[in-house]
Amino acid sequence: MNQVDDNGRGKASPSRRLKPKISITASDHARLRSLAEAATTRMPDVADWLADELDRARIIRDERPTSGVVRMGDGVAFRDNTTGQVQTVSLVYPDEADITLKKISVLTPIGVALIGMSAGESISWQTRTGEVRDLTVTEVLPK
Repeated sequence: MNQVDDNGRGKASPSRRLKPKISITASDHARLRSLAEAATTRMPDVADWLADELDRARIIRDERPTSGVVRMGDGVAFRDNTTGQVQTVSLVYPDEADITLKKISVLTPIGVALIGMSAGESISWQTRTGEVRDLTVTEVLPK
């Protein structure tokens, strides 16, 4: 599994959690960067985390196939490694979010955790209540 520390380096100090490498298309990256900047005052924690993820992401051309990588609008199946529960959701922009339709905003902690992930990769993320959870992406369902 390709992992980097919180600063994007290949090795992590013992106090840092490892994060998998992520890839984001150029157009998603630009729109997400604007979204993170706009959300800084309303949702500073999530906006900062999204900005950090964008800083460490590998940016890929929009034309390049991204099979197996979670992009905006994609469906994604993931397992909560604490409970074993598997869920399938779509990752969307905030104005499209609707939990009853399983459309999760990228401006939520779990949305930030999922963006750019590949099938088989795991990541730790913090809920709004401060609980640290681990998830593993089991399948990416392109839009």
